[in-house]
Formats: sequence, C-alpha cells, structure tokens
Amino acid sequence: MSSVPRVRVLAFARIAELLGARETSLEVRADARVRDVWAMLVARSPALAAIMPSTRAARNGRIVDFGEPLNDGDEIAFLPPVGGG
Repeated sequence: MSSVPRVRVLAFARIAELLGARETSLEVRADARVRDVWAMLVARSPALAAIMPSTRAARNGRIVDFGEPLNDGDEIAFLPPVGGG
C-alpha cells in the first residue's frame, strides 16, 4: 500500500493573511509540482491568484520555480514581495 505524498506549506505576510494560517499540510499527487500546491491554496483563497506573479516559492529552504517537482515531506514556503526603502 502506497501512502499519499504530503507537503508542509508555510505562508508569510499577506499570503498568510489571505489563507488565515501561517502553516498547513497538504496531500498532493505523486507527480505534483510547486504550482499544484499554489493552485490548491488559490482554491481555498481565490484572492491569492492576483499576487502569484510577485510571489516567490522555496522548497526545503531554496528558492525554486513554480514548476519544481515535489517529494513527500517537502517544505514549501510562499514568500510575498519584499518592499523596502
């Protein structure tokens, strides 16, 4: 019997506000990519769709493209744009 892959998702700043949580765990398909996790979050909070172009993703502490493949147990962090001055 195979288990369903799970990933830990961390959200920061505006992303966490829109989701109503800073952390969640999601079951994903065996062939899932970062973009699939984002799509699952957008399904929960459609307002996230508007900020995707300026959102960065990290897999296990390394900035990655939304096309990055996932493995069971990965930690995915979604990072909003950082302003400064």
